[in-house]
Amino acid sequence: MHVQAYLFLDGRCEEAIEFYKKTLGAKVEMMMRFKECPDPMPPEMCPPGSKNKILHSCLRIGDTAVMASDGMARGKPEFKGFSLSVSAKDEADADRLFNALADGGKVEMPLGKTFFSPRFGMLADRFGVGWMVIVEPPAAS
Repeated sequence: MHVQAYLFLDGRCEEAIEFYKKTLGAKVEMMMRFKECPDPMPPEMCPPGSKNKILHSCLRIGDTAVMASDGMARGKPEFKGFSLSVSAKDEADADRLFNALADGGKVEMPLGKTFFSPRFGMLADRFGVGWMVIVEPPAAS
């Protein structure tokens, strides 16, 4: 079994893709706009003016595929009850990732040392997506 995150960005998907490319080094593996869909879209699924919006995309962030869409592009997306977690290779990498993702977003727990990690923090990015940045503690010997 394989579980993947699918983000519905409600009209801001292309902006989010560019942001994740810049901040996380995301690579676009697939992207289809509503106008490229081989099957006709019902009007309730494709509101007027959304033909150039993203119907489906797949981003590779490190070893993980994250899918994203504009959804029905009807308003502000809400991401509640979950966060995406990214493991940094060291404290400097955690600082870089956290600060980049927090740009235009909201820090929920500042990045710092915890009992379980030399560096951990939580934030919501400019799209409202929750992120946790962590440096994995050294393996116990």
